[in-house]
Amino acid sequence: MTDDEILELKMKSDIGETTIREWLRELLLTLWREGEGFSGKRPFGNSGWEFDAYAALIKAGVVKGELDEYGHVEEVDRLEAENVIERLIMRMCERQM
Repeated sequence: MTDDEILELKMKSDIGETTIREWLRELLLTLWREGEGFSGKRPFGNSGWEFDAYAALIKAGVVKGELDEYGHVEEVDRLEAENVIERLIMRMCERQM
């Protein structure tokens, strides 16, 4: 799966059903708009927000992990998941020629 395909994966989060790309964009916009008031612990209202993205990555088989019957993360290779998210952020910020 390419990074562009991963960015278009559907996911559920505190901002509703979205794609990983839209979710990352909203995260950056929230950081920018809230400035010093930005809550890294609860940017969208609840803690554990990064697990919303991890769940989408696990479901698609992009990273190793397990989901429970409700789709919540039970186990995840956090280092692998964080590396994928960082790579996706870099991809989103590449200059288009």
